[in-house]
Amino acid sequence: QDPFMTDTQVSIFDQDLPQTPANHAPISPLSFIERTAEVYPHRLAIVHGDLRQDWAATYRRSRQLASALAQAGIGKNDTVAVMLPNTPPMVEAHFGIPMAGAVLNALNTRLDPETVAFMLDHGEAKAVIVDPEFAGVMKKALALRQSTRPMLVIDVEDALYTGPTEKLGSVTYEDFVANGDADFAWSLPGNEWNAIALNYTSGTTGNPKGVVYHHRGAATNAISNILEWDMPKHAAYLWTLPMFHCNGWCFPWTVAARAGVNVCLRKVDAQAMFDAMRDHGVTHYCGAPIVHGLLVNAPAAMKAGVPAGIKAMVAGAAPPASMIEGMEQMGFDLTHVYGLTEVYGPATVCPKHPEWDALDIGDRARLNARQGVRYHLQRDVRVLNPETMQPVPQDGETMGEIMFKGNITMKGYLKNPKATQEAFAGGWFHSGDLAVQYPDGYFKIKDRSKDIIISGGENISSIEVEDVLYRHPAVLAAAVVAKPDARWGETPCAFVELKADAQVTAEQIVAHCKQHLAGFKVPRAVVFGELPKTSTGKIQKFELRKQAGSAAAIDV
Repeated sequence: QDPFMTDTQVSIFDQDLPQTPANHAPISPLSFIERTAEVYPHRLAIVHGDLRQDWAATYRRSRQLASALAQAGIGKNDTVAVMLPNTPPMVEAHFGIPMAGAVLNALNTRLDPETVAFMLDHGEAKAVIVDPEFAGVMKKALALRQSTRPMLVIDVEDALYTGPTEKLGSVTYEDFVANGDADFAWSLPGNEWNAIALNYTSGTTGNPKGVVYHHRGAATNAISNILEWDMPKHAAYLWTLPMFHCNGWCFPWTVAARAGVNVCLRKVDAQAMFDAMRDHGVTHYCGAPIVHGLLVNAPAAMKAGVPAGIKAMVAGAAPPASMIEGMEQMGFDLTHVYGLTEVYGPATVCPKHPEWDALDIGDRARLNARQGVRYHLQRDVRVLNPETMQPVPQDGETMGEIMFKGNITMKGYLKNPKATQEAFAGGWFHSGDLAVQYPDGYFKIKDRSKDIIISGGENISSIEVEDVLYRHPAVLAAAVVAKPDARWGETPCAFVELKADAQVTAEQIVAHCKQHLAGFKVPRAVVFGELPKTSTGKIQKFELRKQAGSAAAIDV
């Protein structure tokens, strides 16, 4: 109800002005591919090995996929799971599955069979599309399902995959699509609030939660991606970010809106990325810090001939000075974004200002490391006191919790009303990330609430310690977790992955930290080795916490 009107009043602007199909339509990213196929039918849409597929063909195949699903009895609000790398069927799934009225559940391809089985059951998937690389895991997952509901299994064949495989279903993807009607009469959802996708969080304890996306949010974030990047028509987008991760941060829909090119990549590899950039004129790509680090630390010969001006987007952790400097040396333009699965991937951005260019690399890195401000079409993001729900002072020191509200926020957690209610308490989505807000409105994460180290009653931000570790020239990756301590309760334990051929001792790392940190914040233990990471490049701190207890202490 309009808060400015009484119960008996009717606005003159509502009298005899009805909402009809002529003046109102649901917002959905499905309209993007429809328009692009009409306006730019012969523009290149997908590159994969020798395949060159235009937008007319991509739209036609998406409609065939939708038709084939409908013929199989799959329709509104039915879940269709996919276990695919960044290949053409994954692009088509983002359109064909919701065109059938169904909900796309893109599964993390690095999960174990038990977790995949849980997701298939919890999401009540009626069909699953499987790439041959993951047939082994999926076979075990299907056997582990608790549900007795029949499931349609569709096998993808890909000439670029040369490893072992086996058939799981009764039909191949190409045959399934070929049986569909290219003129399938799909329609926009009756309500833009309808679900378009189901994405599971990578929960570190207990079962993962199913995050439900709606058509309005998917379209809104896809458009915001364009606005934040000033993304031009016909951009060439390299698929380094997994499309199973927050639906590729909504970029399958973004690329369709811009009539761009999906440059597919089965595996993230520095040589393959540089080759794709040269061969296909790549203009944009996204990834976690580890992906950008692969490029920065690659041999100079591998970088030869790479186009200048490529736009890169980084999220997952703040980019350290060494990464920003390395990207600038390659001529890449790096944009720092932040978000969570619950907000469709990136929902804030750290816009750069011209005056920053005059600063030294350290100051630029400090400013660019902030999580920034809300995306164009996100209603609001604030750092609030979770107890009072009031904004914290914008002093860069007072810590609160980052909270979101607006269209770029999930419907909620599937079959979990308690978690949904808790997440939306007070009319905001609670991120669980602790941050400060600066006078210019930009905010910076200090830690996850669970990652704060409390040592002798003092709060230590693991991110602050990690920022210092990244400044050491030998450090490739770093993570800091709490180590139990009989005297202090907890002390910082640093896990460090060194650059190739780099040599440094634990004592030298500690000495470096002492130059930049208060004494109580300096790590009391340093462990060298490769850091465990998720499929999207995030460091798995829960694994490091298991190791921290046995790490050898250093006299600080």
